[in-house]
Amino acid sequence: MNIEALKAKSKQYRKQIIEVIYQAKAGHTGGCLSIIDLLNVLYNHVLRISSPTDPMRDRFIQSKGHAVEALYVVLADQGFFPFDDLKSMGKYQSPYIGHPTKKIPGMEQNTGGLGHGLSICAGNALAAKKDQSDLKVFTILGDGEMAEGSNWEAMMFAAHYQLDNLCAILDYNKLQISGPNAQVMGLEPIKQKIESFGWSVKEVDGHDIEELVETFDDLPFESGKPSFIIAHTVKGKGVSYMENVAKWHHGVPDPAQFEQALVELA
Repeated sequence: MNIEALKAKSKQYRKQIIEVIYQAKAGHTGGCLSIIDLLNVLYNHVLRISSPTDPMRDRFIQSKGHAVEALYVVLADQGFFPFDDLKSMGKYQSPYIGHPTKKIPGMEQNTGGLGHGLSICAGNALAAKKDQSDLKVFTILGDGEMAEGSNWEAMMFAAHYQLDNLCAILDYNKLQISGPNAQVMGLEPIKQKIESFGWSVKEVDGHDIEELVETFDDLPFESGKPSFIIAHTVKGKGVSYMENVAKWHHGVPDPAQFEQALVELA
């Protein structure tokens, strides 16, 4: 898929995220809009997944599980399930709940207990190395999630075992549910911290499709080292009244806000 087609996909996905969350009356809107360009490039350019059961498929685990609505719309677009299935989201006995679950085709792992995804990915990457498989493993982490010590244990593990088939992506929108990261739990200097754990790190604009394609095409950044992408993003990207507003970590637009969002995303 070329750059212009990828840009069009991001617009489509943003609109669908708003529609799904509005219909379900629940969802982590801000974080979904901040990661959707990353998911778009991953699923439409990077990941090799011919079937969700193919043992040679690349693996993607969304550690930032609360932004599941973004992953739902992408998986539906990839044909893992009909988009209309998402009309049941949040309803009694629906498998489409507020965090990833392996009951959904294409979901590799139940996540949302923050701090687990990178550890699971590191294990998958090591298993692939032992199997002499060329599959690659990816995860998206939330920036607030980086306060979890398990992430740093996983980074130390991945560097020790030279897992250059592993790529972690940080959704660095700089806001979490209780406010700015700088006030709740500061991460800086995040690049130097991650490099000190033995990873090769690049910083990108997480909404620049062309830059994302170029960055993913350069993987692994260094032979023998896991790769880490710090993606600078905007919470609520694309909807003016949501952008950089912490309260949209989780929130449902009212009817007027819903219509405004659709107009802005058209």
